[in-house]
Amino acid sequence: MQFQRLKRSFLLFSALFTLTLNADDIMVKESCQSVDATANSIKDIVRDRGLAVFAIINHGANAQMVDMELGESKMIVFGNAKVGTVLMQQDMRVGLDLPLRILVYKDHDSRVKMAYRDGSWLTTKHILNAAEKIRTIDTVMENITTRAGRCLKD
Repeated sequence: MQFQRLKRSFLLFSALFTLTLNADDIMVKESCQSVDATANSIKDIVRDRGLAVFAIINHGANAQMVDMELGESKMIVFGNAKVGTVLMQQDMRVGLDLPLRILVYKDHDSRVKMAYRDGSWLTTKHILNAAEKIRTIDTVMENITTRAGRCLKD
């Protein structure tokens, strides 16, 4: 029991430490689950929040189709047309960066990671007057990845 608490505390510390290391707009967090379980969890969380899942891209399987090797990697593409449309009405080029995406992959140390861009990407690359919506996107992405990557209870 004590070990599980220590493990959870360490993972929380690791997640927060990882976030502070990301000086750019790409956020990376570790997951306690497999790539498939993490991707499925993200998909379920996204749908539970009333967002649309547009695609799940299996990069590893796509590499196999062309006789190449690539580690486990899935990208979940999702969004909310009401939010995306408002942003695109301000700057149509936002459509290049929407819908939102979370990449789930196994790194070189066999750790499962989740990577996504934070809202600063949209504000630095596009002309937007939508600080509240960008904060909402950041919060949603943070919450989805935190929930999807947490350790399952014993």
